[in-house]
Amino acid sequence: MSALTVSQDPDQSWDDLVRFWEEMEWPEGSKVEIIEGIITVSPAPAARHNVIAERIQRRLYSVIPEDWGVFQTLALAVPSRLGMLIPDIVVAPVPMCADAETHIPAAMAQLVVEVTSKSNARHDRVSKPAAYADAGIPLYLLVDQWAPDGPVVTLFGDPKGEVYRPLSTVKFGEPIKLPTPFDLVIETSEFPES
Repeated sequence: MSALTVSQDPDQSWDDLVRFWEEMEWPEGSKVEIIEGIITVSPAPAARHNVIAERIQRRLYSVIPEDWGVFQTLALAVPSRLGMLIPDIVVAPVPMCADAETHIPAAMAQLVVEVTSKSNARHDRVSKPAAYADAGIPLYLLVDQWAPDGPVVTLFGDPKGEVYRPLSTVKFGEPIKLPTPFDLVIETSEFPES
């Protein structure tokens, strides 16, 4: 099953779009995001997708400060890009998240991780990193199971405007290192391949 988009009035304000996103009854178990002003409803990810996210999440807990959390369903608001994005993993301060009702400002995130799904890999490669960079999130880790030349993991950093600089790319099976404040090596050999 692929993602579904819900058309909205192009003249609708950010607040109206967020209100619609918050108040609508969406299919249970689906992931509902606003990507470039369009509400996108995606089915629950495949099991291997969840295993990859779990492997990364498990490693992150060993290196983050006590007042940071690792979240898998936290929405990040990027009003400048008309985005309400739900990365596969977000590392952010727990106090900020505890006070939020439905989402936090994306700028609060220290790291976001996206694991591509076949149906919406373009969003993880193009739309979402532009929004994350625009918000100033320091690090973006893209686990691209569906890359044209085979599965790869790319770490992006140094956001400037809507662009990240690629810091490192490895094929599945090779380790990738996250820099300070994480100082963490992720063994991608633990990731199941599609």
